[in-house]
Amino acid sequence: MAPEQTTAVLEAEGLTKHFPVRGAGRDVLRRGAAVHAVDDVALSLHRGRVTALVGESGSGKSTVARLLAQLQTRTGGAVRLHGKDVTVHGGRRFRAYCRSVQLIFQDPFASLNPVHTVRYHLTRALRVHGHAGRTARELEEALTDLLGRVRLTPAEQYLAKFPHELSGGQRQRVAIARALAARPEVLLADEPVSMLDVSIRLGVLNLLRDLKEQLSLAVLYITHDIASARYFADETLVMYAGRLVEGGESETVTQSPAHPYTRLLIDSAPDPERIGSAQRAELDEDDLGEPPSLVTPPAGCRFHPRCPHAMERCTTELPPRFEVSGKQWAACWLYDNGSPAPAGES
Repeated sequence: MAPEQTTAVLEAEGLTKHFPVRGAGRDVLRRGAAVHAVDDVALSLHRGRVTALVGESGSGKSTVARLLAQLQTRTGGAVRLHGKDVTVHGGRRFRAYCRSVQLIFQDPFASLNPVHTVRYHLTRALRVHGHAGRTARELEEALTDLLGRVRLTPAEQYLAKFPHELSGGQRQRVAIARALAARPEVLLADEPVSMLDVSIRLGVLNLLRDLKEQLSLAVLYITHDIASARYFADETLVMYAGRLVEGGESETVTQSPAHPYTRLLIDSAPDPERIGSAQRAELDEDDLGEPPSLVTPPAGCRFHPRCPHAMERCTTELPPRFEVSGKQWAACWLYDNGSPAPAGES
């Protein structure tokens, strides 16, 4: 493995975020209550590698991205850039941090100002980060280079356009180009293709993969689609109700899921090999309820109310990470005996 892949660029340890519950009337009785959005998350991002963070809506994935981007203040834990703890709240230090860590938002239309052109968005990003050059010609070269990197060519065809004049895929490519204007080391991609047509999602993922290889970027890919994580990511982390429950090489996690929740995610994906009525009957049989409230999360393993393999200790004791293999771990009491049992067996 190359040296840049063994040393983490961006790390999180014990990352925690609790949002206080605010209300009026009867809700005043809940004073001190908080939404446990993220609890004790640990991950590391390496140059030239993609790490996927997978989970259903509301599991805390986007909050992790915002904490890593320093857009929200963490309740606990540490964020380290090149091994140094970083906490910024704006100003020059935040701008310096943004030169290394850039966030790509889920909705490309909402993340671009509708009253400004592509030229304005990219020029402003280049100037903020000091890469616009000293002359008009250098600026034009920088703009052309950015659009070329995201495969919007010829550049002059796009620079004068407003966001509403572009397709969804083109808008997301402009958003990626704006992030690249900072010349970052880390890209935090928060569900970058979920708002796009199915027909163009693969093109954007291929673009991000090529940029990762060309620029040796560390990429965090946030998604609810575990199938795309297998295709796109080197490592996959599975998140449920604010906690990481499984992680490892993407091929291993998606082909041999260890945690019951990961198996549930995989089984919930549409399978063309399953015929309609049989598939519906299977889904009805496997209906395990709704995710828990994060204001009052369950004790022990947070998945135990929905888990078909839950044991008594699951309701009271929080499982640590158990090594399933050299390429995979799972936070599940099924693996406490040292001889892992398949998640499909009790």
